[in-house]
Amino acid sequence: MYPYPVPTRNGLHPKGHLIKVIGEGELLLSPDSASVTLGVITEMKELIPAQQQNSVEVTKVINALKTLGIPKNSIQTSDYRIDTEYDYEQGKQLFRGYKVTHLLNVKIDDLSLVGKVVDTAVQNGVNYVSNIQFTLKNKEGFYLQALALALNNASEKAKTIATTLHVTLNPTPSSVVESGSTVQPIHYPAETLAKGFSSTQLEPGQLIVKAVISAEFHYHTTV
Repeated sequence: MYPYPVPTRNGLHPKGHLIKVIGEGELLLSPDSASVTLGVITEMKELIPAQQQNSVEVTKVINALKTLGIPKNSIQTSDYRIDTEYDYEQGKQLFRGYKVTHLLNVKIDDLSLVGKVVDTAVQNGVNYVSNIQFTLKNKEGFYLQALALALNNASEKAKTIATTLHVTLNPTPSSVVESGSTVQPIHYPAETLAKGFSSTQLEPGQLIVKAVISAEFHYHTTV
């Protein structure tokens, strides 16, 4: 249901002869870029050796990704942390060791490489893979197209309402407000992959770019 004012018997309306509608526009698109979080998690009794081993593994992963054609500026550290781990026995806290976690965010322009990036990373020391997303490089441009569709949709709704009420519509809206916008990428849940996992198949699917507006149109009645 879309709220709109109904004229009184004399053709006048106390609220200014307005028709209010919601317009929606959607584009269904194929993604043209991807990103993935790759992590090396190292657990050892001593902290310094754990850090050193983790650094060696991460460097190995980065070099392996470069051989696939991934530019260095497309590989960025998204998180680095050191956690102290404990066991609990009979209510007592017993020190177990340290866990060093280094997460890399990798941007991939060639979608045919996404599975190979994951496989290569795992084969070279990565033991955590998460947050695989397929998205669009030109999000803003596609959103503007969806916005135009949303405005057209609002205009068509207003015309339909005006025709049904037998009133004359001013085709130019007196007010347009963006109500929301979304680009819905394909998300894959976080998961830990064992070393040696190969032939990962990841399908990019399609994305929905959506724009929503609210619009007001003036109309007048004929006597």
